[in-house]
Amino acid sequence: MIIKLYGAQRCHKTIYYQEFFLAKNIDFIFLDVEKNSEYAQELRKLYENKKLNFPTITIGKKKLRNPSDKELNKWIDKFSIK
Repeated sequence: MIIKLYGAQRCHKTIYYQEFFLAKNIDFIFLDVEKNSEYAQELRKLYENKKLNFPTITIGKKKLRNPSDKELNKWIDKFSIK
């Protein structure tokens, strides 16, 4: 299962999620939507309003917009990500 983190390096919440995954030793892909227009387009397609709503985390087809630790852990457990 691939975890993608759409965000911006300057965003404190994006940094928080990067540290969250690193602390749990969970592989993820960071997609900086401010430095790469293709990543920005990918993120825009996830939302009807086509806005850059970051940070957004995708786990497979599940989309999480700025989730709490509890919610994020729930989905990590549900998908048996280690």
